[in-house]
Amino acid sequence: MIQIDRTPQIRNRCSEARNDVPSGGSMTSPATALLSAVNAEVIGKELAVELAVVCLLTEGHLLVEDNPGTGKTTLARALASASGGSWNRIQFTPDLLPTDVTGVSIYNQGTTQFEFHEGPVFSNVVLADEINRASPKTQSALLEVMEEQQVTGDGVTRPVPRPFTVVATQNPVEMEGTYRLPEAQLDRFLMRLRLGYLDAEHELRVITGSYRASSVDRPAPTAFGGHRPIGHAQAEAMHSAIVEMVAEAARVTVSDALGRYVVELAAATRHHPRVRLGVSTRGALAMVRACRSLAFVRGRDYVNASDVQELAPHVWSHRLILTPEAELGGVTDEQLVAEVLAGVTTPDVAPTQYTRP
Repeated sequence: MIQIDRTPQIRNRCSEARNDVPSGGSMTSPATALLSAVNAEVIGKELAVELAVVCLLTEGHLLVEDNPGTGKTTLARALASASGGSWNRIQFTPDLLPTDVTGVSIYNQGTTQFEFHEGPVFSNVVLADEINRASPKTQSALLEVMEEQQVTGDGVTRPVPRPFTVVATQNPVEMEGTYRLPEAQLDRFLMRLRLGYLDAEHELRVITGSYRASSVDRPAPTAFGGHRPIGHAQAEAMHSAIVEMVAEAARVTVSDALGRYVVELAAATRHHPRVRLGVSTRGALAMVRACRSLAFVRGRDYVNASDVQELAPHVWSHRLILTPEAELGGVTDEQLVAEVLAGVTTPDVAPTQYTRP
């Protein structure tokens, strides 16, 4: 099932938060607005929301993996709607075909020509819900677009809109009728997040908020089951701001010492005795890109070692393949990332050593 959705309420919150920031303020004011809009929908998960925004500004892809009912799809929908760009949702099922994802050429009897009809990947944000329920053949339809931001069909290559991000969810506890994501696809995800359960206070807020919600507060449905498209001007303004933030985040400075630190950490994963497959060069590059966006969101124009250490469990853990002995011993990939961080000397780099390019 493919669902196209627009949620104007989230977009309005995003524009309102953006308007509350004084003009000429910090360089991260649009990022603050985006964080506020998503946090308004995802209660009690501020760190997860911040990391999801980092993914968006890096043009990376996010894999949200956790138990049922923990807010995976809510986070993905909130991020997609608040971004202001186009977004589509794909409900992955075993009978989903690759052309249901990328698009298909259909013969037009009037023109006697084949016409390409774009699939849901032709949008700024793609929500791939329960991605591991689709067959490996369908999963592979995302490989090209996730890495190269383009789709090739019938010998023609078509670019997707930029910025482009895939937000995928999967349930790790229900394995019947699912297909494990291959390493080549896992390596294309910038981050993997696990949300976990809410604490008692935030869970009470969610429960009482849902209980008191009135149908009057909900957007009126259209004849097609969606919501009335209000707030397009605000959505376009936020989308333009995100395009600018993507470019600005890419210019955040990474010193040579920090670059060597990332390279040493990646090499340490490859030589760890309990790791069968370590971090690739793509994974090391992903770390640097994510650190740039995290520094930008937090108001800095330079990356420090704490950014690398904070992001390592999210950016690298899903890229590691442990040895059978380590898996039988109950060792987790997060534990191995922590071991690697502890075994490599942290560089002492002062902010004064950075200069903007």
